[in-house]
Amino acid sequence: MNGKTAVKKIHKPMFTQDNIIKLLGNLLLIVFLLLIIVPVLYILLCSIMDPAVRSSVGVSFDIRDWTLEGYRRVFRDDNIWRGFRNSFLYSIGFTLISVVVTIFAAYPMSRDDFMGRRFFNAVFVFTMFFGGGLMPTYLLMDQLKLINTVWAVLLPGALNVWNLILARSYYRSIPGELREAAEVDGADDVQYFFRVLLPVCTPIISVLCLYQFVAQWNSYFDAMIYLDDQAMQPLQLVIRAILVQNQINPNLIANMEKLAETAKLADLLKYSTIVISSVPLVIMYPFFSKYFEKGIMVGSVKG
Repeated sequence: MNGKTAVKKIHKPMFTQDNIIKLLGNLLLIVFLLLIIVPVLYILLCSIMDPAVRSSVGVSFDIRDWTLEGYRRVFRDDNIWRGFRNSFLYSIGFTLISVVVTIFAAYPMSRDDFMGRRFFNAVFVFTMFFGGGLMPTYLLMDQLKLINTVWAVLLPGALNVWNLILARSYYRSIPGELREAAEVDGADDVQYFFRVLLPVCTPIISVLCLYQFVAQWNSYFDAMIYLDDQAMQPLQLVIRAILVQNQINPNLIANMEKLAETAKLADLLKYSTIVISSVPLVIMYPFFSKYFEKGIMVGSVKG
């Protein structure tokens, strides 16, 4: 060997157990991605496709078969614009109320020295599984004179127990040395909460805002039950009328005698309104995505 040590190259087999697991994981991710992307692309294409062509030949990628008539009709409809405005205001108001209530309620529940913490925890968890039901809730709202008001949409469900548990877990994950340092500097509970705790809770606050905004934006049941005034209805009820009831504003149709044209327009408007209603969520998510993973993984096991 001339004093030289021979080094044997170790050839690892290509199909090891780890490689197979990674390959299966990547395949599952691709399948899940396709399950999400394909319906979105289908709705997007249907919103710009002539209904007659789609019903005869299916999805077409020929630009000559595309039309923006659905979007033009949607943007000219006052009901859709009014519903869009109402949904945006309801979602903003609901998010503010819910997040403020949640972060304030979760803080004492995260303190070990809070007297009655276990009792209140049990009460909150109990409400996750048992509720009063629709009729008692409606009677309560009626006695409080909240029927057909904005508060009938904003107040029910403002305190979400699951979000409360998330915020409490995030508070408890913050090192206790931070509070001890604040006490040494002379900070009381109020100063510690606003000046020290909240600035480091940006991830969980962002997650709560995203959760509540999306939930309220997609919600229509409370508005359908408690709101009688059509001018106060959110966008989801307008879309529901188009999707389920096939009701269209007469101003959208130039000639009411053409039933076939009406059916085609209703079919086109269904997809156009779905796309438009998803735009705020698509715009909103990138601003909260950098906090989403950190906030949602609170309490997870670290290896």
